[in-house]
Amino acid sequence: MTQKEQHKKLGDTLWGIANDLRGAMNADDFRDYMLSFLFLRYLSHNYEESAKKELGSDYPKVAEDDGRTPLGIWYASNEEDVLEFEKQMRRKVHYVIKPDHLWSNISELARTQNGELLVTLEEGFRYIENESFDNSFQGLFSEINLNSEKLGKTPVERNKKLCNIIQKIAEGIADFSTDTDTLGDAYEYLIGQFAAGSGKKAGEFYTPQQISTILSEIVTLDSQDPSTGKKSKLDKVLDFACGSGSLLLNVRKRIKDNGGTVGKIYGQENNITTYNLARMNMLLHGMKDTEFEIYHGDTLKNQWNILNEMNPSKKTEFDAIVANPPFSLRWEPNDTMAEDFRFKSYGLAPKSAADFSFLLHGFHFLSQAGTMAIILPHGVLFRGGAEERIRTKLLKGNNIDTVIGLPANLFYSTGIPVCILVLKKCKKEDDVLFINASEHFEKDGRLNRLREGEDDEPNDIQSIVETYKYRKEAERYSRKVSMDEIEKNSYNLNISRYVSTSEDEIQIDLKEVNKKLTNINETIEAKTKEHNKFLKELGLKTI
Repeated sequence: MTQKEQHKKLGDTLWGIANDLRGAMNADDFRDYMLSFLFLRYLSHNYEESAKKELGSDYPKVAEDDGRTPLGIWYASNEEDVLEFEKQMRRKVHYVIKPDHLWSNISELARTQNGELLVTLEEGFRYIENESFDNSFQGLFSEINLNSEKLGKTPVERNKKLCNIIQKIAEGIADFSTDTDTLGDAYEYLIGQFAAGSGKKAGEFYTPQQISTILSEIVTLDSQDPSTGKKSKLDKVLDFACGSGSLLLNVRKRIKDNGGTVGKIYGQENNITTYNLARMNMLLHGMKDTEFEIYHGDTLKNQWNILNEMNPSKKTEFDAIVANPPFSLRWEPNDTMAEDFRFKSYGLAPKSAADFSFLLHGFHFLSQAGTMAIILPHGVLFRGGAEERIRTKLLKGNNIDTVIGLPANLFYSTGIPVCILVLKKCKKEDDVLFINASEHFEKDGRLNRLREGEDDEPNDIQSIVETYKYRKEAERYSRKVSMDEIEKNSYNLNISRYVSTSEDEIQIDLKEVNKKLTNINETIEAKTKEHNKFLKELGLKTI
């Protein structure tokens, strides 16, 4: 079984458990329990493996029928050494978990249907939030209500339900690899599966992996000359509407898989549940708490201190920015916003659609050598008024590099077609590349999917990335359009104006058509006479 197949099999196993156990609980509620337990399983396993190396021969061996954990035994026998041991663990894995709170102990309590599980689990969650990490992860499990009546009406019923859930997860995971990639990918897979069942709510936290791949590939290529390949280093990466963090992780993975390095990744998320998912997702993919920073707050109000520096020389800038912000969000800009350093030079987006507000927020913090790729509804390409003024200024400043049109119905949350805008501050080309991929997809149930064929089969993701990378032109698919032509179109970027997917009309020669029709009529007349002749000879009525 390949690694990819194993990851999917584990995801399917866990998804099957979720469907079997959630009962009347809706998918969104159960998601938080399921993913939190998977997260605790990862942290615990990683911690115990590191503790085993740290303690060496002193790490206790425990019989299979012994309900205690090795670390629990060691703590009880070496009380005077615990503080020093935990200091070492903070240096090496950046966090501490007490023996009682480890998944191995929690799953044993679940297996034996121990009545203390609920209390122990609650204590463990609070400890991880407030004391495990040097950087506080307060509120990490804030959406997990272990005393919810959805789990049971009494503490005893809730304890029993939790025992069943945890026991099933422990059994489901037992036969699979426990490396970071496997559990991390299973976590991502489950997020996608829960998103599929969440309908419009999925837009709050999930960018389909296919689109995430396109954005990640684009921003990791050299900004001045993408054809030279990927950058060797990204110092800072930002997603200011990061959802569950998959886009950020995708950017990091592509740089690291190419042998490059990433300094730190930054995300901002306004939804508290999704913010917690993102923080767990970072840690679950093997990132240390010093390698990322996720902030809970409103991007449009710019509440994050690191992005509020007024001195341009001290401004935080990012080498790569990716985002899938909420589409056409209504917002309430005030007079102060008009003077905001992000919007002052461009003007404010209309109240009815904050799309350009999100774009300008990200663009302000883009470095001179950076690339920004943002998913937006098609309206930003052609709507008038304030949006036309912002679009015109960006075009005159030669900041819009590429416009990519995607098929409709790619998202769980909306069926509308969307586009990807690629922006740069120091752009080499003086034209705009248009890619019209709107008709390149396959049906997948109620959704459309970009094809990912191998060898000679169509691969829509690869086609988009390669066209961007080499700035290729192809009939009815892509074209480089001069600024003069765009200006003549009043800075309207509607993709079909520049790259039409319709077939050329076949020219019809009316004289030739008339000649053929005349010949056909003559043939019919001759054959009819011949036929009537035979009928007459037979004494039958002619036609």
